[in-house]
Amino acid sequence: MTSAWVIGLPLVAVAVVLARVARRHGRSGMFILAAMGGLLMVGAVALLAATLAAGPAAAAGTVAAAGVKVAASAAAPAAASNTGALLGAAIAVAGSTIGAGIAVAYAGAAALAVMSERPELFGRAMVIVGLAEGIAIYGLIIGIILIGKA
Repeated sequence: MTSAWVIGLPLVAVAVVLARVARRHGRSGMFILAAMGGLLMVGAVALLAATLAAGPAAAAGTVAAAGVKVAASAAAPAAASNTGALLGAAIAVAGSTIGAGIAVAYAGAAALAVMSERPELFGRAMVIVGLAEGIAIYGLIIGIILIGKA
């Protein structure tokens, strides 16, 4: 499973380089970024499929290679539940972080607009932005709980 992540690292490096190049090209850079996003999505789906396909079998092979005698039926459910918990933790953290980013973007923009007209509302505006940031913390807590159960 580790080799699957190592295979994905060059794809991420290429994406970062293309993002920097795309910023300099204006409108055509947006098309480059969209193509890069599609390429990353295809790579992520392929990586996920390879990881899920090799999940329980790879875990059973690792246990057998370590010299521990475990029945294959006992090792497979543990690996499957572990994979599900880790995947759930990743989805919880990613979803809450994306949601918090969107919420902070809108709340922060509105807070700046309000503070430019009425500076005395600074405290109230920052409380709203802080509540939006709390969404990411909730997802992180759920992710930690799920990893603890794995």
